Amino acid sequence: METVLPGANAPYSALFYAAIPGLPFLGFLLNGLLNRKLSGTLAGLIGSATVLGSFLLSLTLFMGFKYQYTVQLFDWISVGSLQIPFGYQIDQLSLIMLLLITGVGFLIHVYSIGYMGHDENVGKFFSFLNLFVFSMLILVMGSNFVILFIGWEGVGLCSYLLIGFWNKNTSYNNAAKKAFIINRVGDLGFLLGIFLIYLTFNSVQYGEVFQKAHLGQFGTYTVGICTAITLLLFVGAMGKSAQLPLYTWLPDAMAGPTPVSALIHAATMVTAGIYLVLRANVLFTLAPHTLEVVGIVGLATALFAATIGLAQNDIKKVLAYSTVSQLGYMFLALGVMGYTSSFFHVLTHAFFKALLFLGAGSVIHGMSNEQDMRRMGGLRKSMPITFITMFIGCLAIAGIPPFAGFFSKDEILSHVYEHSKVMWAIGVFTSFLTAFYMFRLLFLTFFGEFRGTEEQRHHLHESPASMTLPLIVLAILSAVGGFMGAPMFLGGKHYLADFLAPIFTYSKEILPAAFTAEPDHNTELMLIGISVLVAVVGIVFAYVVYVARAQRPAEEESQRSGLDSLVYHKYYVDELYNSLFVKPTMALSSGLYKFVENGIIDPIANGVGRATLAGGQLLRFVQTGSVETYLLLMVIGIVLILGLNMGRM
Repeated sequence: METVLPGANAPYSALFYAAIPGLPFLGFLLNGLLNRKLSGTLAGLIGSATVLGSFLLSLTLFMGFKYQYTVQLFDWISVGSLQIPFGYQIDQLSLIMLLLITGVGFLIHVYSIGYMGHDENVGKFFSFLNLFVFSMLILVMGSNFVILFIGWEGVGLCSYLLIGFWNKNTSYNNAAKKAFIINRVGDLGFLLGIFLIYLTFNSVQYGEVFQKAHLGQFGTYTVGICTAITLLLFVGAMGKSAQLPLYTWLPDAMAGPTPVSALIHAATMVTAGIYLVLRANVLFTLAPHTLEVVGIVGLATALFAATIGLAQNDIKKVLAYSTVSQLGYMFLALGVMGYTSSFFHVLTHAFFKALLFLGAGSVIHGMSNEQDMRRMGGLRKSMPITFITMFIGCLAIAGIPPFAGFFSKDEILSHVYEHSKVMWAIGVFTSFLTAFYMFRLLFLTFFGEFRGTEEQRHHLHESPASMTLPLIVLAILSAVGGFMGAPMFLGGKHYLADFLAPIFTYSKEILPAAFTAEPDHNTELMLIGISVLVAVVGIVFAYVVYVARAQRPAEEESQRSGLDSLVYHKYYVDELYNSLFVKPTMALSSGLYKFVENGIIDPIANGVGRATLAGGQLLRFVQTGSVETYLLLMVIGIVLILGLNMGRM
């Protein structure tokens, strides 16, 4: 059964919409149930084909899209006034997310066929990967906050399964548990936000909630209640999208196979927090204090993570802190109401970050699982395709025109400049750090002399076509993807902004000035010039240090200065959390085990057991097997009963 928004008609049957997440779920079932019977290649083909099918259905939906509508699949929760149907909302935001998740997800699945080909559990890996895509599709397609939360928890579960996929390694299991537990903190905030949304609006359906919020139908508490709701939602977003102080799980998520890192960092889990804020943009627009918090946290995270990226030597850890920093940029844009700019960066970041992670995986594959950049060098000769594609990815993330990252990052900084010159200056400095540490990665990996072992040198080779073809496609997207939002001085049309405009209709009516303010032509050129100049300086600086002077990062045992040591050890945040939260929790658990479990619960449980055994031992003597004894006991019982009854009379 289908229902649609007033005046609109769903162009396809409910089955069509159900098939979009349903196909990856089918892949999850097939690969999961037939894991031991399928070859690795066949499992990879099933996993990839189901995601490709979802992409083609999403593309069909996108090509024929004309208006927003909802599709109700079935009645789900109905308790008194609480009515929550299971339905999907098809609009501009969900459509682009569908294409992003399934398109980039398909490339990562194809890449995984080559990367995971020799693993002993390929079927299980693709089963989990399909479940990840399914959960993310549910998250972005849901027509209400509860369905969004189902997908939200689904990607959290899949991240746990995939980060700890190589579960024979204890440190990998610990990384998976860390991601799961930290996200529970954020998820609690999100859940409380949903409760408050229902108590305020008597609904969790997007259409009803946003319309009531826009019309102010719940009295004089608009700003206060919206601030409380949005702060709780933002706590959830901080967890999923790795913002201060809930970011520490994401770098440790590198424990999983590299395709997992690419999927988490590019197209799925970390974008969920951005999607949540964009979806609830009306509520955030009504809560200016929350927006200030979002902007400040985003800016602080961007700068903080960028400084850590300067001193990392694990190629995947550099990219992990880069993701945290870039997510900070996206939240910074949200905080200054650059909603479209933030989503623009979500898209371009998905292209170049998936490219960079898969490129790093190609390097690790060629280097016999070596991830330390201090053991690499000179790889561009042996791995030319990987080098060229990663070079394009580094140019894109550094913000060099005309690559994709230039357009989205420049647009964010332009919005920030209109909001606060100080925040803009910090954002520009962060972009300098980004250019430096990304080209530090490129130069240490691909330039200079090879610094690995002879065995690694002998093993060096370019990755197979199943891995390099996705790199080439992503490199093309990283090179040209920015033109969907060309800046004003090029005279281009911002296709993305035009397409997404209906999503922000209510916000525009509430604060129209925030959507019309744009820098003049000269100011825009100045901002672009400064941004590009800063990025070029960062690249040149990295070249001088790591190519011209051929400096190498210090080894683990080397003595480091105070600031260098602080950054290298990631400001000791993990150690701080360990002291403040982990150790007290473990101590409390040990105390409860010793004094409550062993001292109270066990004695009671064991005492009941012993008493039962003792009673059984006593009753055993009654079972003599002698008929005369049984008759005597019966007579004694009858006499006692009669005696008691006579006494009562």
